[in-house]
Amino acid sequence: MHRHVVHRYLPIFGLLVLSIATVGWHGRASALYPRLVYLTGWGLLGLILLLTFYNVRKKLSFFPFLTSRLWLQVHLYLGLFTALVFLLHLRWRAPAGWFEGILAGLFVGVTVSGIVGWWLSRVLPHRLTTHGGEVPYERIPVLRRALREKAEGLVLGGIPSAKATILADFYALQLSQFFAGPANRAAHLVGSRRPLNLQLAALAEVGRFFKPEEQKTAGRLAELIRQKDALDYHLALQSVLKGWLFIHIPLTFGLLVFSFVHVVLVYAFSGGAR
Repeated sequence: MHRHVVHRYLPIFGLLVLSIATVGWHGRASALYPRLVYLTGWGLLGLILLLTFYNVRKKLSFFPFLTSRLWLQVHLYLGLFTALVFLLHLRWRAPAGWFEGILAGLFVGVTVSGIVGWWLSRVLPHRLTTHGGEVPYERIPVLRRALREKAEGLVLGGIPSAKATILADFYALQLSQFFAGPANRAAHLVGSRRPLNLQLAALAEVGRFFKPEEQKTAGRLAELIRQKDALDYHLALQSVLKGWLFIHIPLTFGLLVFSFVHVVLVYAFSGGAR
């Protein structure tokens, strides 16, 4: 327990000490070095490049240096420290001009999306694990189609023995769209089981009119509904985890491009720093 607390809070303490020391040094150095903004700018660019390397590290999974979890932790705390350096580089003032405004907006977007992504990576995998384990994202469409075919075969196959179409009619009206594609994405994201309970309640309500043969089929159909709902749950959460990258990564590369252009413009119009 003690070791776990140390591993959890030691990086936070280290970040706090480093941040206080950096702010104190910047306050003293500002009076001595008029062009300190150039130094903080290069430091900020170096930190951004170092943070970008994390994405390269994820693609090189065979790279033996440090574990992926430790890389993520370093990426998080280094990102927070980079945000502090960014504020020091701006000298705690709002950016001037449209170009600097875009550059600052990209930096804020990368920082905020990174924090959101870190929170998602801690919360959503745990929810997936407690919901029956993670289903491979690429296999979800195949599994969904198999469930739909099984449900349709079950309903249609029961018509001759039951000599009734009550269950088949209910499926066509209430469940065909549910089995055809993803459903209830918003409810799954907030962890609500209300749509599933409503579907099962509707099946139970119409079940009063089922014949004995249809009652057996309805029980098996209810299980398929639960499986399809669980599949939609995994799709909704995994889509968020994957979709977040399509926000964070483009913002990161946009920030890099604007940062390099910013360096060129600064030195082109200032004559360089001595």
